[in-house]
Amino acid sequence: MAAAAAAVALTAIWLYIVGVSALESAWLQLKKGRKQGGELARLVMAEPFTRLLERLRVFDALQLTLSGYHVKLLILNDGGWTIERTKEEAGASLGKGYAALTACAWLSLLGGEPLLLAMGLLFGVLLAVRPVVEAGRRVERRKRQLITELPEMLSKLMLLVGAGETVQQALARCLEGKDAKHPLYKEWGDAVSSLRNGQSFSEAMERFNRRCAVQEVSIFTTVLLLNYRRGGEHFALALRELSYTLWEKRKAIARSRGEEASSKLVFPLVGILLVLMVLVAAPAVLLMT
Repeated sequence: MAAAAAAVALTAIWLYIVGVSALESAWLQLKKGRKQGGELARLVMAEPFTRLLERLRVFDALQLTLSGYHVKLLILNDGGWTIERTKEEAGASLGKGYAALTACAWLSLLGGEPLLLAMGLLFGVLLAVRPVVEAGRRVERRKRQLITELPEMLSKLMLLVGAGETVQQALARCLEGKDAKHPLYKEWGDAVSSLRNGQSFSEAMERFNRRCAVQEVSIFTTVLLLNYRRGGEHFALALRELSYTLWEKRKAIARSRGEEASSKLVFPLVGILLVLMVLVAAPAVLLMT
């Protein structure tokens, strides 16, 4: 009885939130045979739940959380990312969680299993919160990738400048043979493209620093801006000192990742040990009985 009431109520609330116009637009797209899953999800989940959150002033109440989420998405995406798109992402997450809860309510009604309703509530909360947690993990992973690759690029830049290349030419040659999809190489390539298009060196490096949003990159750009005009031994010496510091940080990250990997292996090993204990002890127990 509770599952039936929950399923009907959740469906009615969803229809009220979505509205008649959005349902008509979604139906027209389905009728025309358009296979645009992203557009349908935007019509029936992202936009309606974003409007609901705006109407209930949830964004104002959770302004700090929303600002932190927006900063993470701004780092992970292009500079044109806006707060409105962040709100739409939050609305889409809430819509997915609500859809999971509604689906589990109907499954609970059809299958006669009340536990599915509780599982649907859990899944709904996890789907609503997951994008925020995942954005934090992606930012941390991106930071590790930047810090890991920066010492190698710095060493190559130091060798090219020491061989007589200008700083701008060395910056461009450092990208040869590199994966353009890597976060560091992507931002580095954008900086080189800006320099080729006539942007000043200081502006390009400052934009590179803002886009990376990592302390180590900030130190690197500061050293470049302070020493690139001087050139010669002074520039190479400054890069060499910075390179030593960055290599030490790279080693620290490698050690921490190794410790994390070893700690993650503890649970599988304990499980395997329990299985072996059962396999060894089972014949003895069966013989005793």
